[in-house]
Amino acid sequence: MRGSKLSAFTFSLPWLLTFSLFWAFPLVYSFLIGFTDCNLHTFKFLPWANTWIGWDNYKALLTDSEFIDSLKNTFIFVFGTIPVTTVIALVMALLVSRRFKGRALFRAGYFLPSITSMVVIALIFINLYQRGGYVALLCEMAGIAPPVNGFLYDRGTALYAVMAMDIWMSVGYYMLIFLAGLKAIPEELYEVAEVHGASSGRQFFSITLPLLKPVALFVLVINSIKSFQVFVEIFVMTKGKFDSSTMVYFIYDTGLATAFKFGYASAAAYILFVIIAVFSVIQFILFRRKQTAW
Repeated sequence: MRGSKLSAFTFSLPWLLTFSLFWAFPLVYSFLIGFTDCNLHTFKFLPWANTWIGWDNYKALLTDSEFIDSLKNTFIFVFGTIPVTTVIALVMALLVSRRFKGRALFRAGYFLPSITSMVVIALIFINLYQRGGYVALLCEMAGIAPPVNGFLYDRGTALYAVMAMDIWMSVGYYMLIFLAGLKAIPEELYEVAEVHGASSGRQFFSITLPLLKPVALFVLVINSIKSFQVFVEIFVMTKGKFDSSTMVYFIYDTGLATAFKFGYASAAAYILFVIIAVFSVIQFILFRRKQTAW
């Protein structure tokens, strides 16, 4: 018995070391330095060796206009992309779940953007969004005046252009998740519903949608976490300019790029952590109530 426990511990030791070094330690360390004035010039490795300032970083963040703007942009990104991505992914999953010639090709084509490098896709969309690019030409053909300097260099369109790219890239991944959920629904339920004369719409709202609820919850939660942590798109496409900075980009810019205020950035990171946690818990509660109602 003791030998089996030792063997289990030995095999799990690499994971435990990795988890402790790259997850647990950074979490605790950043939480502690969030209460200090730790920066590049006064940095001391031991958190308590830095000047302890308590909640001052958090208080300063609540009055920091750049932080508030990045927080606002993050919520715009989250609430602007998640509903659209979820609906489109579900519709696509319903379409490709049917039998038709070339179904596998369509599934692969829709999923391909999700496994392509984010940087590569961002660079492609930079060319599409530039002045005189394909998107601008399409707008002109539709009688819509595009921004003079391009979509990524205008305060009114920069963030929304990134959001559109994120939706295009993400729907294939969530489509695949919904497709797996659809395949798990027993066909007998639809056969019984047809025998009783239920229409396609009735079957969708009475069978498909309720049974897809756990899958939808999973999609919403992981999409919310990803959207709150959006960074690569902003870093590559706009560098946080033209009113497109988000929370993670603010943390990066404050802690590692320009100001090097490690304590201040850590405090901002933990505010984001709390927001994501609260948002996820609210989603679980709302879905549980709806499940009870159904």
